[in-house]
Amino acid sequence: MSPAALGGVRPPAVAGSFYPDDAGQLGETVNRLLTCANPPAIDGSLRALIVPHAGYVYSGPIAASAYAVLRRESPLPRCIALLGPSHFVPFGGLALPEADAVATPLGIVAVDPFASSLPQRFGQVLRSERAHRREHSLEVQLPFLQRVLAPGFTVLPLVVGDTRPAEVSEVIDLLSDRAGMLVLISTDLSHYLPAKEARAVDGRTCDIVTAGEVEKLEPEMACGHHPLSGLMLAARRREWVTKLLDLRNSSDTAGDPERVVGYGAFAVVERRQVARGT
Repeated sequence: MSPAALGGVRPPAVAGSFYPDDAGQLGETVNRLLTCANPPAIDGSLRALIVPHAGYVYSGPIAASAYAVLRRESPLPRCIALLGPSHFVPFGGLALPEADAVATPLGIVAVDPFASSLPQRFGQVLRSERAHRREHSLEVQLPFLQRVLAPGFTVLPLVVGDTRPAEVSEVIDLLSDRAGMLVLISTDLSHYLPAKEARAVDGRTCDIVTAGEVEKLEPEMACGHHPLSGLMLAARRREWVTKLLDLRNSSDTAGDPERVVGYGAFAVVERRQVARGT
């Protein structure tokens, strides 16, 4: 079934503010960001990405580092499980949209049919149109995905509320085991510190994330600490490795150095096993 034939479509909430609302301009912007990105190579199989979610003028170059890594994958994922924080609606659990598809100026993307099974599998998963209505943390990822992935890809969008890391990680475990699906965590880092202080705090956060020390991750370190903590738990159980791709803050791109937001991009990788005797 094509996205156009599906029942409901979530319209873009932040087109024209976080990113251009003109399809041509948006496509050019994303293409330019991807062309300029130069992330390091990853050694192993890509299992998840951690990507910032501010306006493209601020965090777009850092986000592009993650999507440039994704673009190198072969085969490309067929579904992206998007997990990001709730900025507007307080709730407990993980919220699916009620819509069957999501839209940006670049077109419509279907919500993966597997999403409908999650509320039956997990008591912490619910449906909430309200949680998704204004939320930007997932939406800003879509234009990058529309430029990087093959046509016909799907998304499984989950806005994460006040939820224990273990409740998030068990959902991530299930999603990670599905063929053709990649988990993407949407989070920014520190908020509204002077640039020098932010670099120190964000550097510490990166050390915690790459070391997998989920118990040391504090809420003020990352607005998406709930989904991020869940991924860190799942990665530790599976012995996946988290690699930093890019780390900057808004003063490095377009912002005031006295009050910045930190942005990091990471790849979570399963190391390739080396046969004994080789």
